Amino acid sequence: MLRVFISGMITGTNDYLERFSRAEEELHKRGYEPVNPASVTAQLPKTLTHEEYMTVTLAILTICDAIYMLPGWEDSEGAKRELRAAKMLRIKVMQKGDLK
Repeated sequence: MLRVFISGMITGTNDYLERFSRAEEELHKRGYEPVNPASVTAQLPKTLTHEEYMTVTLAILTICDAIYMLPGWEDSEGAKRELRAAKMLRIKVMQKGDLK
């Protein structure tokens, strides 16, 4: 089963947990093993810096086979960084149109 990391805009949004959760459900329905970093980082201390959160999400990315870019990812510096890391790791990149 393909393990898929979900990436998208978090900073400056109020609905990210819902958006990431919907993506997680959709990926699961389509036979993927979704990895939702938003639900993981929501459990971390609120005093962490953005860079510390990124350290965690990039570590999680390394155990995945693919990255799924949520709509609007282009406006997120963190998501762009995750995408660059995925490409360096030669992890498959997926977007909404790739789900079958």
